[in-house]
Amino acid sequence: MLIDDLRKTLEAVVGTLTPTKAQQMAKDVLEPGAAKEQVAKTAADLLEWSHTNRERLSTFVRREISDQLKTRGGVATQAELDALKKRVRDLERAAGKPASRTVKKSARSATPKKRAASSTSASASRKSASAARRSASTPAG
Repeated sequence: MLIDDLRKTLEAVVGTLTPTKAQQMAKDVLEPGAAKEQVAKTAADLLEWSHTNRERLSTFVRREISDQLKTRGGVATQAELDALKKRVRDLERAAGKPASRTVKKSARSATPKKRAASSTSASASRKSASAARRSASTPAG
């Protein structure tokens, strides 16, 4: 009985507590024959408690993941990235260079061309090697 109560409580905290489940939990907790108003109020309190604890748990997990990424992963936050972008733009302006936003587009489009060119040259090399093998194996005559 105690294990079932504990399981239901954990499900209420972590899972989504439905009004039906809250009603049932309220009936289980209260004395048999409790007034409907008391059951309804207890069920509403359980729903509110469940929602609050779910939010707290989500906040805790989000914060913990963020802290772990910062300390172990070396992952920058969006605010840190924005500050760095601003600093780069300021330095580029001070140096008299144009903004680096156009570099981003050209870097993306250059990559597929390089791949296409290298695959084309590799294909040509394979064809010429194959032709050389065929001519070497054909008897002169």
